[in-house]
Amino acid sequence: MLYALHAVGLVIGAWSQAATMVGAFVFGWTSIIAIIINYVKRDEVKGTFLESHFSWQADTFWRCLIVMLIGLVLYLLLIGILINWLIFGLVGLWAVYRIIKGWLALQAARPVA
Repeated sequence: MLYALHAVGLVIGAWSQAATMVGAFVFGWTSIIAIIINYVKRDEVKGTFLESHFSWQADTFWRCLIVMLIGLVLYLLLIGILINWLIFGLVGLWAVYRIIKGWLALQAARPVA
């Protein structure tokens, strides 16, 4: 379910503008709900193969947030105006890769690495 929530955030961003895909992933309601559930339920999956999935999802979310903030600072400093769309687009594609890879591992009932 958490992968689906993250995926919905990515799809919403992709349909609005490709470069805001990562923005919708990090700041969209579906991903915020998913990351909250992720941390609330983390103790329940400790020691199971699902623990790696929870870490994978949280890691993806926080890395995307950090890159978004770095891109925003570069944009505000007028350094990254031209490459900002490229940065956000590439990070959005990276997030799609991570969600798909994790979801496939989950369906195979194995930890994600």
